[in-house]
Amino acid sequence: MAENENSNPEAVEPQAPKGKVPLKLIILFTLLLALFGGAFLAWKGGLLAKFMGGEKTSTHAAEASQPLDQPEIGPIYGMKTYIVNLIDPRGKRYLKTKIELELNSEILKEEIERRLPQLRDSVLTTLSSKSYEDISTLEGKYQLRAEIVALLNQYLKSGQITNLYFTEFIVQ
Repeated sequence: MAENENSNPEAVEPQAPKGKVPLKLIILFTLLLALFGGAFLAWKGGLLAKFMGGEKTSTHAAEASQPLDQPEIGPIYGMKTYIVNLIDPRGKRYLKTKIELELNSEILKEEIERRLPQLRDSVLTTLSSKSYEDISTLEGKYQLRAEIVALLNQYLKSGQITNLYFTEFIVQ
C-alpha cells in the first residue's frame, strides 16, 4: 500500500505554499506597469506621435506654443464688500460679494471716488433685487455682471468700466 502512495504523481509533486505570490509574477507585473506607464506618458506628451512620424494632434499643445492675444488688463478699482438680503419668501437668503472694477483709464478712478455713494447705492439696489434663482447659475452671474456694468457706466463721464470681477461670491 505504501508503494501505491509513492506511485501517485500528485502526492510526489511539491506545491507552492498558499498565500505567497511567485517572484516571477511580481517581476512581470512590474515590467508591464512600467511599459504601459511609459507608453501613456509618451502618448500624453506627444512623443509617441513624433516617434511614429506624425504630428502632435493635441490642440492644447498648439495653443500653448502660440502667444496669447489677450489685451492688457486695465486699472482695477476695488469696491468694498457687499452683504445684501436676497428676495426670498422666507427672507433668510443673503449674498456676500466683493467686486473689482476694471477701468479703461486711470483717470476714471478719481471720478469713481467722487461718485462712490451713487455707485454703491446702485450696486446695493441691484443686488438686493435678485433672488437666489437669479444668481445661482453661471449664466445668472454673467447676466448680473453685465447689468451692474451697464448701470454704473450710466453715471460715468470721463471713462468706462470695461469689466467687473466677482472676487468673492457667497450665497447662503
